[in-house]
Amino acid sequence: MDADKKSEDVKTATPAGSGEHPPAPNALAQPNDEATDASMANGEAADKDKAKSKAPKKLSPLKKLSRRFNIYLLLFGLVIVIGGGVVAYSYITGKKAPPPVSIANQTLTQGELKQLANSNATVGGSGQTLTVQGNTVFSGNVLIRSNLNVAGAIQLGSKLDVAQFNVSGSSNLATTQANTLQVAGSATFQGVVTIQNGLAVNGNASINAATIGTITANKVIMSGNAQLEIPNHISFSGSAAPRIANQSGLGGGSASINGTDTSGTVTINTGGSPAAGCMVGLTFSQAYFSTKPNVILSLESSNAVALQYYAGSLSTTGFNICSANAPPANQQIAIAYFITASAAQ
Repeated sequence: MDADKKSEDVKTATPAGSGEHPPAPNALAQPNDEATDASMANGEAADKDKAKSKAPKKLSPLKKLSRRFNIYLLLFGLVIVIGGGVVAYSYITGKKAPPPVSIANQTLTQGELKQLANSNATVGGSGQTLTVQGNTVFSGNVLIRSNLNVAGAIQLGSKLDVAQFNVSGSSNLATTQANTLQVAGSATFQGVVTIQNGLAVNGNASINAATIGTITANKVIMSGNAQLEIPNHISFSGSAAPRIANQSGLGGGSASINGTDTSGTVTINTGGSPAAGCMVGLTFSQAYFSTKPNVILSLESSNAVALQYYAGSLSTTGFNICSANAPPANQQIAIAYFITASAAQ
């Protein structure tokens, strides 16, 4: 009984620190050959376990690839690929035509319009900025209480009414109509200037060459060595002729005048007993300057060639037509006059 129990204890016991193949339970009880074979088998198993522990572990393909290439170089190549894709996408999308923009309309009811008409809506404060990204259409009037700054161009479909219009830079105007135009500096007109209702110049006007149909001037002064060239006729017009009065030299005759304060013709009808002296007197409709003018007389009748006529009592207000000898009786005598001012004031 005791021998049987000892043999079972030997079979089940396993020495500590052994490998996967434990030795025989009782090597002394076995024959020598079997003990030798068991010890050799245990040694080979131990050698195999040591070889397995010393053998290098197998690496994954991703780790092998990472050891062959530098990780920073791979990241740089990835960045280049992504950048090339972005550039290609931008180039392709840039060639495409932009889609048409559709603006949605907002419809307001009649009640909403009445509410807006009876209210005053305020958006933001004075220190805030209202930014409108889309297009804006104002159907009614727009009041801007302060300055208006426009960064782009202004297109007007109708007229522009402004109280004052100041342009600091250059301005190109195709067709402009102004009730009153004031130019503080110099003005240059490259084309033809048409003035329909008259031209008023308070200061001096310097004109190199001008073609004028009709010019009306109170005074024309030619300075320096100026020349006045009139290729055609000179006509002196006036609204009123000088007044004429008969003198004692007519001998009971009569006289009439046709002309102005500058030039004209006096027709004298002598009476039956004319005498030497003044025949008629002329009074200017408008007095000349402070000095008396120059009077030139010319006889236009052949029947009074012997008449020794002259201008007498010459003054700024008029003169007389006189004769040193008696004119022929009962004759018509025509005498022309031309008057120039001796001094301008």
